[in-house]
Amino acid sequence: MSELFFKQLKIKEPEIYLGIGGGSQAEQAGRMMIELEKVMMKVKPDLINVVGDVNSTLAASLVAAKLVIPLAHIEAGLRSRDMLMPEEINRIVTDRLSNYLFTTSADANVNLLAEGVPKSRIFLTGNVMIDTLHALKPQADNLKAYEKYGLTKNNYVLVTLHRPSNVESRKNLELILKTLSRISKQVPIIFPIHPRTEKNIKLFKLEKYLSIQSFCFVKPIGYVENLSLLSNSRFVITDSGGIQEETTALKIPCLTLRESTERPVTETIGSNTVIGLDMELLLKSVEKIMNGNYKKGKIPKYWDGKASTRIVKKLDELF
Repeated sequence: MSELFFKQLKIKEPEIYLGIGGGSQAEQAGRMMIELEKVMMKVKPDLINVVGDVNSTLAASLVAAKLVIPLAHIEAGLRSRDMLMPEEINRIVTDRLSNYLFTTSADANVNLLAEGVPKSRIFLTGNVMIDTLHALKPQADNLKAYEKYGLTKNNYVLVTLHRPSNVESRKNLELILKTLSRISKQVPIIFPIHPRTEKNIKLFKLEKYLSIQSFCFVKPIGYVENLSLLSNSRFVITDSGGIQEETTALKIPCLTLRESTERPVTETIGSNTVIGLDMELLLKSVEKIMNGNYKKGKIPKYWDGKASTRIVKKLDELF
């Protein structure tokens, strides 16, 4: 998948490839730290720039701090308040170690100030993921991916599902699939299926849902095809963090199957509703969307495709 993303996002090949591979979170982070330390000691960078909340973000942040190299965190200040999410731990530790914190929305600034981060180190610059969306939307529009699957524009639901809390519990997974099958009687569903989700559907013997005619299960897809399906959908059902932001930027209704979100601006300002596992709320929200009674949503400040430019400008000022 990484090769596909490098190609579609027009990112040049890495100058240094660590080749870490799989393993547990601790194994991955440990191997990353060992290899990153070698690179940082050799290159001696003036600044380490980390993005998001994945294990590589945490590993690079820890090594930078140990080597006393200035650290900048893009997408700083996001909080779900759910310490069962590995990403939440990564965010908190990275923000604590960062010298410069670039935020996507005003609520992230509030979080950081409440945690004691000096205001002088916090910069509201917008959402770099929306920069990518703006850059590739013309390509996604031309693709018209929905036609490939026999779907009609604005008349299908895009579903993505991968979080362990949803797909590694037989009870939860069956509850979601059962409810989705009800929704599919009103509007077709396209479901790019995550390998973890597919594995557990088979493990829990829930294959009957794979054969429902109004369900279109497809293998994992690239960013441009996913953006094409998303931007032409009637609405989205997901447990992804990034899709909550993309749907808000596109003003497409999003129903999120999580108990909390680290991106509350997508709900307070945008087009997202956090559903959790309340399937009655999910069905009622779908009804509102289908009847045209769902909230319109607005686009947060600086989600305009220019966040990267603001970050570079600020770093030029700082260095």
